[in-house]
Amino acid sequence: MTQTTPQQQHPVVVAHRESRAADVQLRVADAITSFAGSMKFVYVHIVVFVVWMLFVEKNPWPTLTLTVSLEAIFLSTFVMIGQNRAASFQQAKADHDFQEQELELKTNTQLTREIHGLTQELHRRLVTDGS
Repeated sequence: MTQTTPQQQHPVVVAHRESRAADVQLRVADAITSFAGSMKFVYVHIVVFVVWMLFVEKNPWPTLTLTVSLEAIFLSTFVMIGQNRAASFQQAKADHDFQEQELELKTNTQLTREIHGLTQELHRRLVTDGS
């Protein structure tokens, strides 16, 4: 995978990354979400659950069920935080893209008008001078 420099990235991506890096809570949420969405997370859980079921408790199911349920509650919250982050980013990018497109449209419209004016002037001069 190719790394891009900040100059190559969309301005909204850079601003979004900077705003998230400035907030400790968001950095913690990002780190947890990143870890929870990795295979390392899965492997750690496999090892912990196997050790727990085989060596820690003779009847691990009640405690294990409670633990897994509580973990699911917290992880679902982090999933929602991630979804909110993604939605916020997409909205900021869409707003930025809209502004850029509007500016480009205005520029293109102005250029088209100027070209039209120049074409009319050339036509006028050729017809007037040619007669």
